[in-house]
Amino acid sequence: MLPPAARLAARRLLRLASSSASEAAARRLAPSPIAASSYAAAARGSASSSRLFSTALNYHIDSPENKPDMKWEFTEANMKKVKEILSHYPSNYKQSGIIPLLDLAQQQHGGWVPVAAMDAIAKIVEVAPIRVYEVATFYTMFNRTKVGKYHLLVCGTTPCMIRGSREIEDTLLEHLGVKRNEVTSDGLFSVGEMECMGCCVNAPMIAVADYSKGSEGYTYNYYEDLTPKRVVEIVEMLRRGETPPRGTQHPERKNCGPAGGNTTLHGEPKPPPCRDLDAC
Repeated sequence: MLPPAARLAARRLLRLASSSASEAAARRLAPSPIAASSYAAAARGSASSSRLFSTALNYHIDSPENKPDMKWEFTEANMKKVKEILSHYPSNYKQSGIIPLLDLAQQQHGGWVPVAAMDAIAKIVEVAPIRVYEVATFYTMFNRTKVGKYHLLVCGTTPCMIRGSREIEDTLLEHLGVKRNEVTSDGLFSVGEMECMGCCVNAPMIAVADYSKGSEGYTYNYYEDLTPKRVVEIVEMLRRGETPPRGTQHPERKNCGPAGGNTTLHGEPKPPPCRDLDAC
């Protein structure tokens, strides 16, 4: 007889399988034209208003600004970058350049990658389009719906959360008048969440992806040791076209050092007494 935990897992799997079978059967039923058009309209509305950027579902829904038959190509300047990127890989492994090419396309297209850009990349690296789709849908760094010119990413991992990242995010959303993953009406800002930015000692923090100047002027900067007041000041500086000082926003800290300066390592550390470093 199976242990209780295994029986519970089996029951859950059976319920999931039953639910999936029911949904598949429902999809096989041909809907009426009215129902079909209503569903399509609802899907389009949902795609434009509530789907997340990086965590959107893995399927694609056509929209006026994102459909396969749209013309998309790299600019002349970026095509030079494409050739430079592909020169790092063997000629029979062009697909190794998919990630940097997607990143370049995202910079060129204002912070997100339309399906037409994915198709263009597939032609360049000579693979089936699905090979590019599966990369774009796997990595959360690629946005597949429109973002603001300044895409603000709040770190939501535990150290930042303990240090007040939720308050930082709430302040941003309230100040900008949007929900998470929405774009402001002027197209300038959007707010998302990002997991561990790797600077936990300076929590809480945000990253700002600046697409306002295209791929030539693209920047990606961290702003650390934030307070609700300071994060609003940073947003308003960006709105005015100014460049906020990146890194720690704590007036008494330098990089990751403690407030007031280092308390240790003021001089050359003593070598270990048991080892002759010059003999290495």
